[in-house]
Amino acid sequence: MIKITFPDGNVREYPKGTTGLEIAQSISPRLASEVLSISVNDELWDLTRPINQDAKIILHKWDDPKGRHAFWHSSSHLMAEALEELYPGIKFGIGPSIENGFYYDVDLGDRTISESDLAKIENKMIELARQKQQFARTDVSKADALKTYKEKGDEYKVELINDLQDGTITFYTNGAFTDLCRGPHLPDTSMIKAVKLTSIAGAYWRGDEKNKMLTRIYGITFPQKKPLDVYLKMMEEAKKRDHRKIGKELELFTFSQRVGQGLPLWLPKGAELREKLEQFLKKVQKDSGYQPVITPHIGQKELYVTSGHYAKYGKDSFQPIHTPQEGEEFLLKPMNCPHHCEIYRSKPHSYKDLPVRLAEFGTVYRYEQSGELHGLTRVRGFTQDDAHIFCRPDQLKEEFIKVIDIVLYIFKTLDFEDYTAQISLRDPNNKEKYIGSDENWQKAEAAIIEAAQEKGLNTVVELGEAAFYGPKLDFMVRDAIGRKWQLGTIQVDYNLPERFDLEYTGADDKKYRPVMIHRAPFGSMERFVAVLIEHTGGKFPLWLTPDQVRILPISEKYNDFAKKVLNVLNNSDIRGSVDDRNETIGKKIRESELKRTPYLLIVGEKEEQENKVSVRVQGEGDKGSMSIEDFADMLRKEIEKQLHK
Repeated sequence: MIKITFPDGNVREYPKGTTGLEIAQSISPRLASEVLSISVNDELWDLTRPINQDAKIILHKWDDPKGRHAFWHSSSHLMAEALEELYPGIKFGIGPSIENGFYYDVDLGDRTISESDLAKIENKMIELARQKQQFARTDVSKADALKTYKEKGDEYKVELINDLQDGTITFYTNGAFTDLCRGPHLPDTSMIKAVKLTSIAGAYWRGDEKNKMLTRIYGITFPQKKPLDVYLKMMEEAKKRDHRKIGKELELFTFSQRVGQGLPLWLPKGAELREKLEQFLKKVQKDSGYQPVITPHIGQKELYVTSGHYAKYGKDSFQPIHTPQEGEEFLLKPMNCPHHCEIYRSKPHSYKDLPVRLAEFGTVYRYEQSGELHGLTRVRGFTQDDAHIFCRPDQLKEEFIKVIDIVLYIFKTLDFEDYTAQISLRDPNNKEKYIGSDENWQKAEAAIIEAAQEKGLNTVVELGEAAFYGPKLDFMVRDAIGRKWQLGTIQVDYNLPERFDLEYTGADDKKYRPVMIHRAPFGSMERFVAVLIEHTGGKFPLWLTPDQVRILPISEKYNDFAKKVLNVLNNSDIRGSVDDRNETIGKKIRESELKRTPYLLIVGEKEEQENKVSVRVQGEGDKGSMSIEDFADMLRKEIEKQLHK
């Protein structure tokens, strides 16, 4: 017999070799029908894999990301089986589960797959799923694995196997399809009842532009049809809210091939929006004791060697800039933190000086693969709302909590109400990915966990998601239509202060290392604006809207009065413009509403005589007339209310 410990601490005995599915069946038939995967001593397993020793387990259902991972990973294999049947000789790259569904990278040779082919593949997947094919796991030696795929002529799997260690290789078979895979998978295909293949894209093999371009097929599956219908409805809404589409409509930003891929150009209205966000956060930071700094866009290569960024990211970043001076190399700045460390080092510090809080809207550059670029959410040049706090160890938790307060204030002001705080820790089984001592990592991780508990945050813990220099608290936000985004991060770092030899003088006149907190509540201005556009559908809060008011004279006779109204509003810090085109008032109203202008002011003979404006509210229609001063006062109160929720 073996002892199985459940999440609530309850312990039951089962025969050696019992599977997760059998454990679920022993609790209830309904649980057995709903469970998708199992964690055994923190490792994710198939439900059908025998457990041969005492273990702590967690059973994962659909509402658990680890359950959906097994469901969608199994679905990628089901799609691969369908593809192999429909396109004999097809070769397979990788087919992982992702946050919403799965994809598979495939090499079709001289054939192609178009959007019109997806329904045919979906039907084949449903046909195969109904056969209740089991996912069978097999341990394979490296030699046998290589032989299998060399005989099959699949060079992609051969390359993957060459990178694996003997004794760690497993195959999974469902129906006529066998794949190199570490799992886990569902017990069988019958749980997959609703299928939608969502898109086709190109993807370089292993993300390297020097390699062959493969076809990437994205899909999503569900255990019932109803959640698929809900998802498809959400995707339709997402298309309407696409920040690239709305950004073009509202004239916020653009891209130019001449300037370069992934390098956004902010248009006047977009620059106004960004400026308002920056002013908002700068005020919060000033009130919280932050000091503004400015650093250059480049730095000597040695700076990033010292910080460790070059060793971790050098190969994937923009290549060094060589100067006329022999041996002198600079890099485009990939991070602001090394520069801020040097600012801290520029003068001595006493324990009484700390904390030192340095803040900068600093633009950084990272070479993302062209296939990974996407609007403002994935770019090569972006501006971080970066700040670094240098504090004593006894100040760490208090400072961390203060940063959490800033993040929560931003979320509340901008109506991001649904969020989870992800405690991102290092992978204890892969410590070589990180720098620094175990002792420092333990202290840093404990500080984050305690701060999150004190604030009562809804948290999840993710191993292996820490930055290479320290653990972090990432805020995962759900937008208005339920999609999840990572916005805002706070990181604890004992390592960069050591690498840069940072110190302060204690009360005993001895030298000590400060602790460093990295924080970016927005994350990056580009990504944050993209998420904000999609969250609001382009209908920004009044305080943030570039054009708060559009004044529409009913004919050119009233253009001068319209400009007088605009002047009064501008003097009240209300942003607006006059549409004095020779168009009908109906057309002006329609076009202004498409631009999502919050307030339209109609002015004509009556308004000029009475020194009033006729007010229309976006989405609500005509609200009657009022004096210009009363209208300005109404807007000021609305803005004040939004900024002080």
